[in-house]
Amino acid sequence: MMRRRTFIAGAAGALVPLPSLAQPSPHRIAWLSPTKAADGSVFLDELRAGLRDLGHVEPRNLLIEPHWGEESAETTAALVPSIIRSNPRVIVTQGAAAVAMRRAATGIPVVFGYSGDPIEAGLVQSLPRPGGNMTGISYMTLELVGKRLELLKEVLPDARRIAIVTSPLHPGDPSERRASEAAGKALGLTLDFYEQRNRADLTAALSAIAQSRVDAVMMFPVQSIIIARRLIADWSIEHRIPAMSGWAQFAEGGNFMSYGPNLRDASRRLAAFVDRILKGAKPADLPVELPAKVELVINLQAAKAIGVTVPPALVNRADELIE
Repeated sequence: MMRRRTFIAGAAGALVPLPSLAQPSPHRIAWLSPTKAADGSVFLDELRAGLRDLGHVEPRNLLIEPHWGEESAETTAALVPSIIRSNPRVIVTQGAAAVAMRRAATGIPVVFGYSGDPIEAGLVQSLPRPGGNMTGISYMTLELVGKRLELLKEVLPDARRIAIVTSPLHPGDPSERRASEAAGKALGLTLDFYEQRNRADLTAALSAIAQSRVDAVMMFPVQSIIIARRLIADWSIEHRIPAMSGWAQFAEGGNFMSYGPNLRDASRRLAAFVDRILKGAKPADLPVELPAKVELVINLQAAKAIGVTVPPALVNRADELIE
């Protein structure tokens, strides 16, 4: 009997639940974009996919909290204090949102996808050694400025005069202008420069360009131009002046052509920075990268409406054709 009671007691003891091991809380990541969700969600989805490939899966061990600036610099900046107060593990920014976050001088790690020169913008000390709490990918590659002019010349071999719409408030604008001047000279092109700081400037620039005798217009790839892409497309077709810029959204929004970084690929690559920071790396030690992939997008619908014939060789080289 003693043995039986001992066995029963032992068996009963085995049924007592053991203290459960505490599950670590999911990493919280804040996403800040100056765009509307309808335009920026595709890039957030790429970030999510990249993180998923690295083992960070919502909601198991990761939570991403998106914030949208609704195409307003003021709205984007106003979101920054509440994001900082929520104290996420990492903040991922798109475009000019990185500058708004820098001004807040937060110590939270920030990973950016930025269209300008991050050194001129004060985001980092240098590309190899960022030196602060920010790192990521710079979409600005000056070699692409000349390549865009070469592509326009390939489509319009008789072109002599090109309008260039610049963005003086954008870090890196002087460098892009110098690169344009050098490339234009090498191609025998006369370049007319028009500045745009806001929508009123852009409207005035388009009106002046329409009255000039230019063969095409190239617009520096900045957020304000992408936001106005449909306005520009309507103007381009009305005046039969082909327009080119650097992001696929520009051509996808109804304009003739774009050539520049593949932003979807870059957004996915930002996940590697987030992953390394979550594993203990410091942004100061993670070199800023440049685009790994570029893409040529040609809108054949726009070309037809403008009256431009795209050479078959260029059509064959395009990464995306809009027909």
